[in-house]
Amino acid sequence: MGGVETICAPRSIKMRVVDLTVRYDDKEAVRGVSLDVHANEILALIGPSGCGKSTFLRTLNRMNDTVEGVCITGHVELDGEQIYASDVDPVLVRRRVGMVFQKSNPFPKSIFDNVAYGLRIAGSNKRAALAETVERALRQAALWDEVKDRLEESGLALSGGQQQRLCIARALAVDPEVLLMDEPASALDPIATAKIEDLVHDLRKTLTIVIVTHNMQQAARVSQRTAFFYMGRLVEAGETSELFTRPKEAQTEDYVNGRFG
Repeated sequence: MGGVETICAPRSIKMRVVDLTVRYDDKEAVRGVSLDVHANEILALIGPSGCGKSTFLRTLNRMNDTVEGVCITGHVELDGEQIYASDVDPVLVRRRVGMVFQKSNPFPKSIFDNVAYGLRIAGSNKRAALAETVERALRQAALWDEVKDRLEESGLALSGGQQQRLCIARALAVDPEVLLMDEPASALDPIATAKIEDLVHDLRKTLTIVIVTHNMQQAARVSQRTAFFYMGRLVEAGETSELFTRPKEAQTEDYVNGRFG
């Protein structure tokens, strides 16, 4: 009897970046970057300060469009469609590709209204539907049990770690397909950081996540693939375990071993 051939299906590409260059006036922040983001993976972006990680991250949902003097060339695709095409509404892109920033930025509103904000902007005003989605988003952000009896209190009254999870819930409420996270735990204590990392791991079941981090131990803990940036270029990208233990490029090896950056 012949053996059974095992065929592994290739992982689907959720986002594809091709030859991306970003300039702010005369400064080139990202140069010629091509990188795929696989569906339902956590991709970590690492590299020293000023290397282009956050600029690259913001191109994935057109946040750089709001910066005066920016010039973007190359292609960014979401499910095979170019998000920078002239007929594409950037607001709709940002609904599909949500973002959580380094510093938690809850609005001076109630916990409930913080989470419901994007839904109301999109035209949803029925209280029952809002309540259902707010609860779902707070559960996804592992915050519901801590705030379910405090929904009318100000989001600003929460602790730093809770505020960051509130901002994650706000991003999740509009049901994005991709979540961008720019150093989401850098201002948090170790306990709050561990909660954010656990949350990121759980969210991968339903989302594709791209996370910028300066903490290489965090990248190793949470991501399946890692991309190393240096001076605006993508030096190397690959499976996280391979990149940290058997990097192909000398610059990557120097960085992950603490010899520069």
